[in-house]
Amino acid sequence: MSLRNALTVDVEDYFQVSAFADNIHQHEWDAHPLRVNKNTFRLLDLFDEYQLKATFFILGWVAERDKSLVHEIADRGHEVASHGYSHQLVYNQTPDTFRQETVRAKSILEDIIQQPVRGYRAASYSITEKSQWALDILAESGFVYDSSIFPVRHDRYGMPGAPEHPYRLETPAGNSIIEFPLSVAKIINYHLPIAGGGYFRLYPYWLSRMGLRQINRQQKPFIFYLHPWEIDPEQPRISAGWLSRFRHYNNLDKCEPRLKNLMTDFQFTTTWDVLSDLGFNDTSIRSK
Repeated sequence: MSLRNALTVDVEDYFQVSAFADNIHQHEWDAHPLRVNKNTFRLLDLFDEYQLKATFFILGWVAERDKSLVHEIADRGHEVASHGYSHQLVYNQTPDTFRQETVRAKSILEDIIQQPVRGYRAASYSITEKSQWALDILAESGFVYDSSIFPVRHDRYGMPGAPEHPYRLETPAGNSIIEFPLSVAKIINYHLPIAGGGYFRLYPYWLSRMGLRQINRQQKPFIFYLHPWEIDPEQPRISAGWLSRFRHYNNLDKCEPRLKNLMTDFQFTTTWDVLSDLGFNDTSIRSK
């Protein structure tokens, strides 16, 4: 079997991104027109066209308001995973609040699909050195794997020096969970974030392909992510700081064509299937 990589979608809407949190507060979300359904269906149709499966990390807030979208994702054979409930940065939450939101979001998804939800991804990869306590809460809440640690330096996230490929992680309290870190490529001594999203839109496609191929040449799978709003160049523009606007709106019109190239150049499947290829399974997890 050829080496398969994980294709993932963080299902949230354009106004829910962390970069706009100071401009649009959570209590204002319902006032904004939803575009996540249309954009996610576009991705589902693309994945059908290319005959591949993906993992959808779905925000609990979205799932509550659009149960039919969650059903559609599962009915088309994709993996449903959790993106938390309210897209708040983990390190800005208390452990109690994080636990409540994490359990709530997992329950919402499992009630809809009537299947266990194995995977979790934090808003903006916000499990960092100062929020590692969240990993214990994930393990205790029944998650089998996490995909929140980005082994890079960044102003909002990152855990420099963390392992770069899937591994079994022992949490601070002695629990165990599988970690599938976001992918990086090595350029001399620099760890280049190459896993998707804004990087995929910022870099020329040849650079993304080169970095991802570097990982596969090591006989390692990579994990790639994007958001439904990243294939929606017509989305409403939000007034925010220049850096946030650049990160969000840069090359939206180029994302879908590049995604088609990516799906041609690499083999993809769900996160859980890739972890299974590597020999991980549900019984890999132990609780203290």
